Amino acid sequence: MPAERRKTAILFTDALKLKRPAAFNVMVKPAGSVCNLNCAYCYYLEKRKLYPEKKDFRMTEELLEEFTKQYIEANEVPVVTFTWQGGEPTLMGLEFFKRAIELQKKYAGRKRIENAFQTNGTTLNDDWCKFFKDNNILVGISIDGPEHNHDHYRKTYSGGPTFRRVMKGIELLQKHSVEFNTLSVVNDYNVHFAKETYRFLKDIGSIFMQFLPVVERVAEGIKDDSLKLVSNEYGNRTTVAPWTVNGKDYGKFLITIFDEWVRNDVARYFVQIFDATLANWVGEMPGVCVFAGTCGDALVMEHNGDVYSCDHYVYPENFLGNILEKPLIEMARSQEQFDFGMKKRNNLPRQCMQCDVLFACHGECPKHRIAITEDGEYGLNYLCEGYKMFYRHVTPYMDFMAKELQNKRAPANVMQWIKNRESRVVKPVIPERNDPCPCGSGKKYKNCCGKGLL
Repeated sequence: MPAERRKTAILFTDALKLKRPAAFNVMVKPAGSVCNLNCAYCYYLEKRKLYPEKKDFRMTEELLEEFTKQYIEANEVPVVTFTWQGGEPTLMGLEFFKRAIELQKKYAGRKRIENAFQTNGTTLNDDWCKFFKDNNILVGISIDGPEHNHDHYRKTYSGGPTFRRVMKGIELLQKHSVEFNTLSVVNDYNVHFAKETYRFLKDIGSIFMQFLPVVERVAEGIKDDSLKLVSNEYGNRTTVAPWTVNGKDYGKFLITIFDEWVRNDVARYFVQIFDATLANWVGEMPGVCVFAGTCGDALVMEHNGDVYSCDHYVYPENFLGNILEKPLIEMARSQEQFDFGMKKRNNLPRQCMQCDVLFACHGECPKHRIAITEDGEYGLNYLCEGYKMFYRHVTPYMDFMAKELQNKRAPANVMQWIKNRESRVVKPVIPERNDPCPCGSGKKYKNCCGKGLL
């Protein structure tokens, strides 16, 4: 597309975004960053430093009612979803959420209200699970895989393991037939156990899976009362956190799981990144902000009503205001928030703009853009190499599934298509030393997967 036409298309898209009905999500942290666990990689525990004088991190009932009223009114769509997170939201107690349901009914009008609840699962009991079931609440469980994977970083404040307590919580959810999905943080340790992790999650009944890669920078030489985990825009000296996942390792992780999923589990198990990839392949909205062209429709609210641009950008420079002083809709539709969302696309480095898989990743999350491009430009996604490996590997399968969708057939037909292809006996091709590596990294075989084998 010529540059002028492309610029016109972008401006038209931006104008549509400003004029469309208000529809946005607010991740609510009713207990702030307070949690009963002390996971090493958690970027939210230290957010308490933003409120040095605060001792009680609990949302008041008055604030809960004000937020409920404003949030429902501001969303000009028939279905409004409340997303509860933390920290650990169960620390607010069950009565708080019973009151939340009452207030939702009070202000719902003709809108349908849904609730999503993210928890580490360690405090669940029969009463909690009955409440979830009675109110049709979707529960997200944070679990990083089988015991050795999970307990590597997800520990108590005394350094103890948490896996068995989480599994007890999952068993209670299953006992009460509560719908749940899983969120697994992919780090430098469990990234090497992809197949084991995927099969484990299937075994415990997770039909919907999210794999969240962790990429964090630690600021050097700062005071103890300052935030140590900083954004991609932080300009002083930093080091990459030791639990950060390597890009190439993450690419192999995704490919390993995809290869099992695409052969056996399409339409039976749902992996968020695979769904988002297929959506982008057919030109639909991916359903998750990190793989969309722009962002800014997923805000976060602290326990005291403070609103920030994004859960990954709870920094003073991304503070939008407090709902007791400024209407929520004003903050969501502000020029400041609009510009924040547009920066996701507008700040892409030149290397990304020329990439053949940009349509699929859109640069992923801006917070992860801490690497340098081949021509020395800052702002490349730290996981770029892995995403390129993944998208190029899945291309033939996505092409097939996209064609099935276009012809109003089931994408799950890809499984039979693969069986038909692989039933033909084909002699495997062993790459030569200087051939491109078959993993899709773009490197020569001798410098990649063949390193040490030749």
